[in-house]
Amino acid sequence: MEKVNSTLQIPVVILVRVSTAKQETARQISELQGYADSKNYRVIEVCQETVSGRADESDRQGLNRCEELARAGLVKKVLVHEVSRLARKNSIAHRFVEELEKYSVSLYWHSQSLETLLPNGKRNPSAGIMLALLAEMARGEVEVLRDRINSGLAEARRKGIVLGRPKGTTLSPERFLKKHRDIVRLLKGGQSVRNTAKITGKGVSTVQRVARHLFASPCDKLRSKIDEVHVESFSTV
Repeated sequence: MEKVNSTLQIPVVILVRVSTAKQETARQISELQGYADSKNYRVIEVCQETVSGRADESDRQGLNRCEELARAGLVKKVLVHEVSRLARKNSIAHRFVEELEKYSVSLYWHSQSLETLLPNGKRNPSAGIMLALLAEMARGEVEVLRDRINSGLAEARRKGIVLGRPKGTTLSPERFLKKHRDIVRLLKGGQSVRNTAKITGKGVSTVQRVARHLFASPCDKLRSKIDEVHVESFSTV
Protein backbone atom coordinates (compact mmCIF):
# COMPACT_ATOMS: atom_id res chain seq x y z
CA MET A 1 0.00 0.00 0.00
CA GLU A 2 1.24 3.46 -0.87
CA LYS A 3 0.05 6.61 0.83
CA VAL A 4 0.65 10.30 0.33
CA ASN A 5 -0.25 13.46 2.24
CA SER A 6 -3.66 13.14 3.94
CA THR A 7 -4.64 16.67 2.83
CA LEU A 8 -5.09 15.47 -0.74
CA GLN A 9 -8.71 15.42 -1.81
CA ILE A 10 -9.86 12.65 -4.14
CA PRO A 11 -9.08 9.08 -3.00
CA VAL A 12 -7.94 6.80 -5.82
CA VAL A 13 -6.54 3.30 -6.30
CA ILE A 14 -3.83 2.37 -8.80
CA LEU A 15 -4.26 -0.93 -10.65
CA VAL A 16 -1.31 -2.46 -12.52
CA ARG A 17 -0.98 -5.84 -14.22
CA VAL A 18 1.73 -7.83 -15.97
CA SER A 19 1.30 -11.24 -17.58
CA THR A 20 4.45 -12.98 -16.35
CA ALA A 21 6.80 -12.84 -13.38
CA LYS A 22 9.60 -11.71 -15.75
CA GLN A 23 7.84 -8.39 -16.37
CA GLU A 24 7.98 -5.34 -14.10
CA THR A 25 5.20 -3.08 -12.83
CA ALA A 26 7.48 -0.22 -11.75
CA ARG A 27 6.95 1.91 -14.88
CA GLN A 28 3.17 1.66 -14.69
CA ILE A 29 3.15 2.56 -10.99
CA SER A 30 5.59 5.46 -11.43
CA GLU A 31 3.62 7.09 -14.25
CA LEU A 32 0.26 6.65 -12.53
CA GLN A 33 1.61 7.92 -9.21
CA GLY A 34 3.02 10.95 -11.02
CA TYR A 35 -0.36 11.63 -12.61
CA ALA A 36 -2.11 11.29 -9.24
CA ASP A 37 0.31 13.75 -7.66
CA SER A 38 -0.23 16.24 -10.48
CA LYS A 39 -4.00 16.09 -9.90
CA ASN A 40 -3.74 16.30 -6.11
CA TYR A 41 -5.25 12.82 -5.70
CA ARG A 42 -4.72 10.65 -2.62
CA VAL A 43 -3.54 7.16 -3.58
CA ILE A 44 -4.89 4.87 -0.87
CA GLU A 45 -3.66 1.61 -2.38
CA VAL A 46 -1.69 0.12 -5.27
CA CYS A 47 -3.09 -3.19 -6.52
CA GLN A 48 -0.54 -5.27 -8.42
CA GLU A 49 -1.31 -8.41 -10.41
CA THR A 50 0.86 -10.98 -12.17
CA VAL A 51 -1.74 -12.76 -14.22
CA SER A 52 -2.75 -13.25 -17.84
CA GLY A 53 -5.16 -10.71 -19.26
CA ARG A 54 -7.34 -13.65 -20.36
CA ALA A 55 -7.55 -15.12 -16.85
CA ASP A 56 -10.99 -15.70 -15.33
CA GLU A 57 -12.39 -13.08 -12.97
CA SER A 58 -11.92 -15.43 -10.02
CA ASP A 59 -8.14 -15.20 -10.60
CA ARG A 60 -8.14 -11.39 -10.85
CA GLN A 61 -7.33 -10.37 -7.30
CA GLY A 62 -6.47 -6.82 -8.31
CA LEU A 63 -9.78 -6.21 -10.08
CA ASN A 64 -11.66 -7.77 -7.19
CA ARG A 65 -9.85 -5.59 -4.68
CA CYS A 66 -10.68 -2.43 -6.66
CA GLU A 67 -14.34 -3.44 -6.66
CA GLU A 68 -14.23 -3.97 -2.90
CA LEU A 69 -12.84 -0.47 -2.38
CA ALA A 70 -15.50 0.98 -4.71
CA ARG A 71 -18.34 -0.81 -2.90
CA ALA A 72 -17.02 0.42 0.45
CA GLY A 73 -16.99 4.00 -0.82
CA LEU A 74 -13.25 4.35 -0.17
CA VAL A 75 -12.25 5.47 -3.67
CA LYS A 76 -13.60 7.73 -6.38
CA LYS A 77 -11.30 6.72 -9.23
CA VAL A 78 -9.36 3.68 -10.46
CA LEU A 79 -6.19 4.51 -12.38
CA VAL A 80 -4.75 2.09 -14.98
CA HIS A 81 -2.00 2.58 -17.53
CA GLU A 82 -3.98 1.31 -20.52
CA VAL A 83 -7.15 -0.66 -21.21
CA SER A 84 -5.27 -3.90 -21.92
CA ARG A 85 -4.08 -3.84 -18.28
CA LEU A 86 -7.71 -4.37 -17.26
CA ALA A 87 -8.21 -7.54 -19.30
CA ARG A 88 -7.96 -9.00 -22.77
CA LYS A 89 -11.54 -10.21 -22.58
CA ASN A 90 -14.16 -7.65 -23.55
CA SER A 91 -16.69 -9.11 -21.14
CA ILE A 92 -14.42 -8.68 -18.12
CA ALA A 93 -13.34 -5.14 -19.03
CA HIS A 94 -16.90 -3.92 -19.62
CA ARG A 95 -18.31 -5.67 -16.55
CA PHE A 96 -15.60 -4.10 -14.39
CA VAL A 97 -16.38 -0.60 -15.67
CA GLU A 98 -20.12 -1.14 -15.13
CA GLU A 99 -19.46 -2.34 -11.59
CA LEU A 100 -17.45 0.81 -10.84
CA GLU A 101 -20.16 3.03 -12.30
CA LYS A 102 -22.72 1.54 -9.90
CA TYR A 103 -20.77 3.19 -7.10
CA SER A 104 -20.01 6.39 -9.03
CA VAL A 105 -16.34 5.43 -9.42
CA SER A 106 -14.59 6.56 -12.58
CA LEU A 107 -11.96 4.57 -14.48
CA TYR A 108 -9.04 6.60 -15.83
CA TRP A 109 -6.58 5.10 -18.32
CA HIS A 110 -3.35 6.96 -18.81
CA SER A 111 -2.43 6.10 -22.40
CA GLN A 112 -5.38 8.13 -23.77
CA SER A 113 -5.92 10.37 -20.72
CA LEU A 114 -9.62 9.45 -20.64
CA GLU A 115 -12.13 8.79 -17.86
CA THR A 116 -15.37 6.84 -18.00
CA LEU A 117 -17.26 9.44 -15.92
CA LEU A 118 -17.54 13.17 -16.44
CA PRO A 119 -17.04 15.62 -13.53
CA ASN A 120 -20.85 15.71 -13.07
CA GLY A 121 -20.90 11.93 -12.55
CA LYS A 122 -22.51 11.08 -15.91
CA ARG A 123 -21.02 8.67 -18.45
CA ASN A 124 -18.41 10.05 -20.80
CA PRO A 125 -19.64 9.05 -24.31
CA SER A 126 -16.20 9.51 -25.87
CA ALA A 127 -14.59 7.28 -23.26
CA GLY A 128 -17.26 4.64 -23.76
CA ILE A 129 -16.59 4.44 -27.50
CA MET A 130 -12.82 4.40 -26.99
CA LEU A 131 -13.08 1.74 -24.28
CA ALA A 132 -15.03 -0.57 -26.58
CA LEU A 133 -12.51 -0.06 -29.40
CA LEU A 134 -9.42 -0.57 -27.23
CA ALA A 135 -10.88 -3.61 -25.47
CA GLU A 136 -11.51 -5.23 -28.85
CA MET A 137 -7.98 -4.37 -29.98
CA ALA A 138 -6.52 -5.91 -26.80
CA ARG A 139 -8.44 -9.12 -27.46
CA GLY A 140 -7.32 -9.14 -31.08
CA GLU A 141 -3.64 -8.81 -30.12
CA VAL A 142 -3.85 -12.13 -28.26
CA GLU A 143 -5.38 -13.89 -31.25
CA VAL A 144 -2.71 -12.50 -33.60
CA LEU A 145 0.04 -13.66 -31.24
CA ARG A 146 -1.50 -17.13 -30.97
CA ASP A 147 -1.72 -17.40 -34.77
CA ARG A 148 1.93 -16.37 -35.15
CA ILE A 149 3.06 -18.97 -32.61
CA ASN A 150 1.04 -21.73 -34.24
CA SER A 151 2.31 -20.72 -37.67
CA GLY A 152 5.91 -20.77 -36.44
CA LEU A 153 5.50 -24.21 -34.88
CA ALA A 154 3.92 -25.57 -38.04
CA GLU A 155 6.77 -24.20 -40.16
CA ALA A 156 9.33 -25.74 -37.80
CA ARG A 157 7.66 -29.13 -38.06
CA ARG A 158 7.53 -28.81 -41.86
CA LYS A 159 11.29 -28.29 -41.89
CA GLY A 160 11.78 -31.37 -39.72
CA ILE A 161 12.86 -29.47 -36.62
CA VAL A 162 12.30 -31.57 -33.48
CA LEU A 163 10.45 -29.57 -30.86
CA GLY A 164 10.59 -30.13 -27.13
CA ARG A 165 13.22 -31.63 -24.83
CA PRO A 166 15.79 -33.96 -26.41
CA LYS A 167 15.37 -37.64 -25.59
CA GLY A 168 17.36 -39.01 -22.68
CA THR A 169 17.39 -35.74 -20.67
CA THR A 170 14.86 -36.70 -17.99
CA LEU A 171 15.59 -35.07 -14.62
CA SER A 172 14.97 -36.57 -11.20
CA PRO A 173 11.86 -35.21 -9.42
CA GLU A 174 14.03 -33.17 -7.02
CA ARG A 175 16.03 -31.58 -9.84
CA PHE A 176 12.90 -31.06 -11.89
CA LEU A 177 11.20 -29.17 -9.03
CA LYS A 178 14.36 -27.16 -8.41
CA LYS A 179 14.48 -26.18 -12.07
CA HIS A 180 10.89 -24.93 -11.94
CA ARG A 181 10.92 -23.06 -8.62
CA ASP A 182 8.65 -20.38 -10.05
CA ILE A 183 5.94 -22.95 -10.83
CA VAL A 184 6.32 -24.57 -7.41
CA ARG A 185 5.91 -21.21 -5.67
CA LEU A 186 2.74 -20.34 -7.58
CA LEU A 187 1.15 -23.79 -7.13
CA LYS A 188 1.88 -23.70 -3.39
CA GLY A 189 0.31 -20.25 -3.34
CA GLY A 190 -2.96 -21.66 -4.63
CA GLN A 191 -2.74 -20.72 -8.31
CA SER A 192 -4.43 -23.06 -10.79
CA VAL A 193 -2.41 -25.05 -13.32
CA ARG A 194 -3.72 -22.97 -16.22
CA ASN A 195 -3.07 -19.64 -14.53
CA THR A 196 0.41 -20.75 -13.41
CA ALA A 197 1.26 -21.61 -17.02
CA LYS A 198 0.13 -18.16 -18.18
CA ILE A 199 2.08 -16.34 -15.46
CA THR A 200 5.34 -18.24 -15.95
CA GLY A 201 5.05 -18.49 -19.73
CA LYS A 202 5.62 -22.24 -19.54
CA GLY A 203 3.54 -25.03 -21.04
CA VAL A 204 0.50 -26.46 -19.27
CA SER A 205 2.02 -29.95 -19.56
CA THR A 206 5.15 -28.74 -17.71
CA VAL A 207 3.05 -27.24 -14.92
CA GLN A 208 1.02 -30.45 -14.68
CA ARG A 209 4.24 -32.50 -14.34
CA VAL A 210 5.46 -30.18 -11.58
CA ALA A 211 2.10 -30.54 -9.81
CA ARG A 212 2.29 -34.34 -10.03
CA HIS A 213 5.76 -34.37 -8.47
CA LEU A 214 4.94 -31.67 -5.94
CA PHE A 215 1.75 -33.22 -4.63
CA ALA A 216 2.68 -36.88 -5.05
CA SER A 217 1.79 -39.18 -2.15
CA PRO A 218 4.63 -40.54 0.07
CA CYS A 219 4.21 -43.97 -1.59
CA ASP A 220 4.60 -42.44 -5.05
CA LYS A 221 7.73 -40.59 -3.96
CA LEU A 222 9.23 -43.76 -2.45
CA ARG A 223 8.47 -45.73 -5.61
CA SER A 224 10.11 -43.02 -7.71
CA LYS A 225 13.19 -43.12 -5.47
CA ILE A 226 13.48 -46.91 -5.79
CA ASP A 227 13.22 -46.62 -9.58
CA GLU A 228 16.06 -44.11 -9.59
CA VAL A 229 18.28 -46.46 -7.55
CA HIS A 230 17.58 -49.30 -9.99
CA VAL A 231 18.45 -47.13 -12.96
CA GLU A 232 21.71 -45.99 -11.36
CA SER A 233 22.64 -49.59 -10.47
CA PHE A 234 22.17 -50.85 -14.01
CA SER A 235 24.00 -47.86 -15.47
CA THR A 236 27.16 -48.79 -13.55
CA VAL A 237 27.28 -52.35 -14.96
